[in-house]
Amino acid sequence: CGSITPTSLRPPPGCAEIAQVAADPGDHLQLGGSRGPETGNGSSVGEVTPAESNRRPMAAVIANPMKADIEALKVAVEIVEAAAGWAPTLWLETTADDAGQAAVGTALRRGASVVAAAGGDGTVRAVAEGLRGSNVPLALLPSGTGNLLARNLEVPLTSLDEAVAIIFGEHERTMDLGVVEIRRAEDGDVSEHVFLVVAGIGIDAKMIKITNAELKKAVGWLAYVDGIARSIPELKPVHLTYSIDGGPRRSTSAHSVLVGNCGLLPGGILLMPEAKIDAGVLDIAALRPRGPFGWLKVWNTLAFENGVLRRSDLGQQIIELGSKNVRDVVYRTGRRLTLDVAHPEEFQLDGDEFGEITGIRAWVEPGGLRVKVPAPPE
Repeated sequence: CGSITPTSLRPPPGCAEIAQVAADPGDHLQLGGSRGPETGNGSSVGEVTPAESNRRPMAAVIANPMKADIEALKVAVEIVEAAAGWAPTLWLETTADDAGQAAVGTALRRGASVVAAAGGDGTVRAVAEGLRGSNVPLALLPSGTGNLLARNLEVPLTSLDEAVAIIFGEHERTMDLGVVEIRRAEDGDVSEHVFLVVAGIGIDAKMIKITNAELKKAVGWLAYVDGIARSIPELKPVHLTYSIDGGPRRSTSAHSVLVGNCGLLPGGILLMPEAKIDAGVLDIAALRPRGPFGWLKVWNTLAFENGVLRRSDLGQQIIELGSKNVRDVVYRTGRRLTLDVAHPEEFQLDGDEFGEITGIRAWVEPGGLRVKVPAPPE
């Protein structure tokens, strides 16, 4: 359930719905802490009163119970919040009916100074979507398979104490938000969503759909390699028309089109080498393998050219020499992208499958989100 999506996006079964506490309409389940028994007025253990919240800053943690070790998180958070002089943290869970957006609303109504997402990339994306326009920063407690945004922000993936310290620290930055309006193939419904790392049509979306969930639990992001291997034999080019920044509409075909806000993937793969999280533009990549060794050339571009050659002037010159020919990976940038496909295609946002679509409109909101980050190296 790391990729739980709102009910309109048909969340996967098996995520037990949790009874909600009706503190006010729309409020979500608040998880008790270890500060004492339930109070006589029916509030949960660890619940924060408005008066206490007004005196001191308060963090909120929105946790996916299928991904995060909530009890371990509570222990680590309570130590750091007390040392920092913050009010007791507000704890909320995602449910089968809410991937995190509505829980963010609860946190904001309670006066949260920062909202931390504890879960996979789907939980992080949903929390960021809820924070859009609030000016309240997002913090990360990586608990998923890909942890895409955490990797790009260099948030520690294996040290819980370090990740928790960032929540209560003073270091933050602004980053762009990717926004996409998708048109569903099934019923033509149009819905709007944010993404933080990458949106994609083609092999990446098919890979996410068929990747074995049990294998993900066992080997983490390496399970996607199996998904790719099983996707390629049945993959056909996507026939599409597109326009960048209101320019002329063009027709092309590609095995995958990706729209990125930042470029680093698990395994150190640099999908979009020029992408910057605060550049004010979206990076667009089209994978167009040609011939029997086409996918090897794509892999060479992503793993060797992007990860090794681009680090030196000589390497850049080698890449430029090769770019005189038609390339198997084509890069573009723009603030807005309109794309329509000839036939329904699988679509994904930050590693969440979103079903089949017939078209998208994507754009960037520069500086649309504040995020907590590690202290810079001394």
